[in-house]
Amino acid sequence: MVCAVSQWGIWMVMLRSDFLLLAAPGDSTAIVYNRLVRRFGQCHVIMERPVSRGRKVRVRLRKLGLRSVLSQLLFILIIKPVLEWQSSGVTQKHCDRLGLDRSPVPQNSIINVNSVNDQACRDAIQKLNPRVIVVGGTRIIGRKTLSSSTAQFVNTHAGITPRYRGAHGGYWALFNGDARNCGVTVHLVDTGIDTGEILGQAVITPSREDCFVTYPYLQLAAALPILENCVARGLEGPLEGHRGTGPSEVWYHPGIVQYLLGRLRGVR
Repeated sequence: MVCAVSQWGIWMVMLRSDFLLLAAPGDSTAIVYNRLVRRFGQCHVIMERPVSRGRKVRVRLRKLGLRSVLSQLLFILIIKPVLEWQSSGVTQKHCDRLGLDRSPVPQNSIINVNSVNDQACRDAIQKLNPRVIVVGGTRIIGRKTLSSSTAQFVNTHAGITPRYRGAHGGYWALFNGDARNCGVTVHLVDTGIDTGEILGQAVITPSREDCFVTYPYLQLAAALPILENCVARGLEGPLEGHRGTGPSEVWYHPGIVQYLLGRLRGVR
């Protein structure tokens, strides 16, 4: 069983951290880690175990119903792997051109926990006592963890909030013919789904070679300068954001039929 309690020996060299990354495994975590280390120096990473696919399915079944979830699963199992294979060269080109370093996070910088909402995670945060916590790719963070520290929690969300909360906001903006809201948001974290005060936003313009699996790299590249600025300001004092206005909706993966219909309209 993965638990930070088994790693107490590392605290001798981890007595304090001005900021840390609270994240799940993946390219985006590695890219954010490498960028922040390059700018600010050492960064510890509290890494949660990914939520199992079975748990995600059960949650979505309760929210969306069987038909929608089956269609989403077919997209994830059939369409997405093909897109990843077809677009691997485009992804690498974006990373090279935009300076997105996907090198793995060093193991000696990682504290593993089962969940960001476990006591082990809260213990780690309290030991490190950061001023800023950068969040990436985790499950919704509960009130106990958010209140376990005086640190400011900052998240990078792949969508323009509040219109495109949830997952794949850039894709859905294009699907809806709403290119002016195809972008990214950096915001403070609260207990809602991407509902925290907005610290900054940026819009991206994908090319014809981009698709569902490459949009997030463009979004992350646009978000990193905003995130760096927020971390720098957060290390100096309180961050102040603003509430978004207008329509607000939570989005999920597209279903297989939705994706194919969008593809006929040129939304890849």
